[in-house]
Amino acid sequence: MPDSGPLGTSPAERGPTPPAAVPDAPAPVIPGLTVAPTAPDFLAGLHPPVTIPDPAPPSTAAPAPRDTPDTTKAGSALQRVLRGPTGPGTTALAVADRYRQHPDQASPAPAPPAAGRAVPGLYHHPVPEPDPVRVEEVSRRIKRWAEDEVQLYPEEWEGQFDGFSVGRYMVGCHPDAPSVDHLMLATRLMVAENALDDCYCEDHGGSPVGLGGRILLAHTAIDHFHTTAEYTPAWQESLTSDAPRRAYYSAMDYFVRAATPSQADRYRHDMARLHMGYLAEAAWAQTEHMPEVWEYLAMRQFNNFRPCPTITDSVGGYELPADLHARPDMQRVITLAGNATTIVNDLYSYTKELKSPGLHLNLPVVIAAREQLSERDAYLKAVEVHNELQHAFEAAAADLAEACPLPSVLRFLKGVAAWVDGNHDWHRTNTYRYSLPDFW
Repeated sequence: MPDSGPLGTSPAERGPTPPAAVPDAPAPVIPGLTVAPTAPDFLAGLHPPVTIPDPAPPSTAAPAPRDTPDTTKAGSALQRVLRGPTGPGTTALAVADRYRQHPDQASPAPAPPAAGRAVPGLYHHPVPEPDPVRVEEVSRRIKRWAEDEVQLYPEEWEGQFDGFSVGRYMVGCHPDAPSVDHLMLATRLMVAENALDDCYCEDHGGSPVGLGGRILLAHTAIDHFHTTAEYTPAWQESLTSDAPRRAYYSAMDYFVRAATPSQADRYRHDMARLHMGYLAEAAWAQTEHMPEVWEYLAMRQFNNFRPCPTITDSVGGYELPADLHARPDMQRVITLAGNATTIVNDLYSYTKELKSPGLHLNLPVVIAAREQLSERDAYLKAVEVHNELQHAFEAAAADLAEACPLPSVLRFLKGVAAWVDGNHDWHRTNTYRYSLPDFW
């Protein structure tokens, strides 16, 4: 439950309740069943082969070769583990059934591949087209929430909201979500985070001046202020004072009613990390400091996508227990996932940010300035940095799967990997927002 009761009337939509485990019949014991997957098996099982051809490059020069893993064989041991434990009360822990079409369900018509070109040479995994029925429904619900519940944007910003394609984004990142209600948990939080970034930091009136105070007060919408009776009403009134705070409060209210207390606290912690990264970047803007490359990457470890994949179990309708989430090797996996996906954003938003007023820091810009490289060479080196981070993430996930092959751990790792892949696909296909530089 929230730290304090909801303000005013409850939102119209009810948050989902994580599904309870339903006992099923014990499965037969398979002699000699291997439980722990090997690291190569785990990597092979994460990414089933998907072929999505890129459009022809704009120049006649051949693009850099794509660094892709061999996904022609899936580890049989891993597949058995991903099916989950057997016996009474274990149905909710199964993973493979989330992706299997049931006989009484009609498959939606496949959507045509979306336009968009991948960064040449970027190590990534293609994904299937997101379910178009879910995309349409999430898009409809999130727009209704933004307009009717939190009054998120003025009418003139509607095109930008639609162009963000958040429905496609969240459906692609959470393929194991059991329902649209679960997908909406992540979708509201994503939209709220972007509203704060735009309105406080960047496109729509953002400024580094006074950012700390604005962010701290907005943070109380997700990590509630506990004070005396005299001062509580003023804080409660402040939660409706601007769009980011309205969105934060509403999105978090839905989330805490569906998530466990430890999942909600985990999210608050990761949002504090995000806000600290915003403040570091703002401080550099005020002092006109060009960070060293390692300093920039350290900032991006906090100002990154981490709050999104860290709730993959909440969106999936299960929980990775707090002690397993806190393992140092799990923390390394989550951190590397956030770091790699954030460099994806730097690469795809590069031309967009160059057109923005003032100097906008991103990895290619920092490499060019600090290592005296041309724009092209700096961009290509940033691709290499991403690839190394992505490989490190996958190796760390595989090592953890081998060291701790518990069903909840394996499902969480698979969910984080799906988020990483879906995040790249959304950047690749969002031609409304992004275009690639002509470096090839």
